[in-house]
Amino acid sequence: MAETTAAQRLREYETIFLVKPDLTDDNVDRLKERVRGIVNREGGKLIRFTVWGKKKTLYPIAKQPRAIYVHTHFLGDSKLVAEVERNLRNIDEVTRYLSVKLADEVDPESRPVLEDVKLAGDVEETRPGVPERESFRAEPAEEASDTEEEASEEA
Repeated sequence: MAETTAAQRLREYETIFLVKPDLTDDNVDRLKERVRGIVNREGGKLIRFTVWGKKKTLYPIAKQPRAIYVHTHFLGDSKLVAEVERNLRNIDEVTRYLSVKLADEVDPESRPVLEDVKLAGDVEETRPGVPERESFRAEPAEEASDTEEEASEEA
């Protein structure tokens, strides 16, 4: 009887994978459907896909400074994770992936399937709140000219 309850319990995982930035939304959807098929075929339960959008990477990956980030949240066992990672490794459009175990012995009935989410990604190329170089250099030059004028007025 303990074996039947253990078989119903699954582990909770998340996998984040990076996709080449020039891929269209249709191709990203095909990748999502491929991963969804693997999870269903291997007896897992897919919770949610979240496409974080195109973002700048810390360093160039596959000679690209940006990538499309896709987050997958699912229930399954270690064989399922190995199969998902094997497939991601064989897909040319996927440049990096990382899987993390979030929890042990999760009841699949307690986790509802959520709607897929698509976020916009980076909208601006520059970070907000950081002054541009020209405006940063212009301010000290103006202050210096003001002090020179005051010094010449005093003399």
